[in-house]
Amino acid sequence: MISGKIDPRQVFQRVRLTEHPSNAGAASTDTVRILLVDDDTVLSGMLKEFLEREGCDIHQAGNGEDALNRIRRNVYDLLVLDIMMPGMNGLEVLKELRTRSALPVIMLTARGDDLDRILGLELGADDYVSKPFNPRELLARIRAVLRRTPLMAQSRATEIQHGDVRINPATRGVVIGEGTREKRPVSLTQTEFDLLYLLLLKPGRLVTKSSLSVQVLDKPLSKWDRSIDVHISNLRKKLGPFPHGGNRIRTVRGIGYLYQIGETEH
Repeated sequence: MISGKIDPRQVFQRVRLTEHPSNAGAASTDTVRILLVDDDTVLSGMLKEFLEREGCDIHQAGNGEDALNRIRRNVYDLLVLDIMMPGMNGLEVLKELRTRSALPVIMLTARGDDLDRILGLELGADDYVSKPFNPRELLARIRAVLRRTPLMAQSRATEIQHGDVRINPATRGVVIGEGTREKRPVSLTQTEFDLLYLLLLKPGRLVTKSSLSVQVLDKPLSKWDRSIDVHISNLRKKLGPFPHGGNRIRTVRGIGYLYQIGETEH
């Protein structure tokens, strides 16, 4: 559903993002297969029309149960998921999805509903767009999320190992406890993997939040944006502490993060 008193027909201006000068060099969305999940048939239909004009292959689901069934049977490149749906809401769909898939997810949230946005990020959403929105914004966010994986795969062909952590950019695999009997794979979302990779490129060195936001989320850091903080919190939980008990990722308050050298906190 659309938040506010804005007619969706006023929101969906007939414009092509590819013609906008600020998008020169942006990754193409041609042949991208997207599942759009929203019970608002008017908005969903307009989104489908707009995104298909931009070269996307759009599939639709009107509720959470249908969405999960479609994901089980088909392969998609990205999921656009509304939170406010009857029955199984978007957060419940995301929680279920993350038990078995790292499919990139962009949440559609009500403007000003910070709790939903934070919960979505904590459950593993890659990004969000607040309703009502210009379709250009959604397309830009889709491109940003899809752009990150190919670029990282091209430039990061070799594995990185630091201490007991080993990551493989080609397969986006992560192993904790390398060389020990406690060795285990860790399932990360696309965003969490990218954050870990950037931190492991500079172990023991500070990486600013603004740099992480631009490189991982493909957007400048805004004053009240907690997206990076939430993704880092999720990453910490999945990695767990060092065998000796210290935190792997250290927060430098107000500035950024670093991956610790050794097994003790500084």
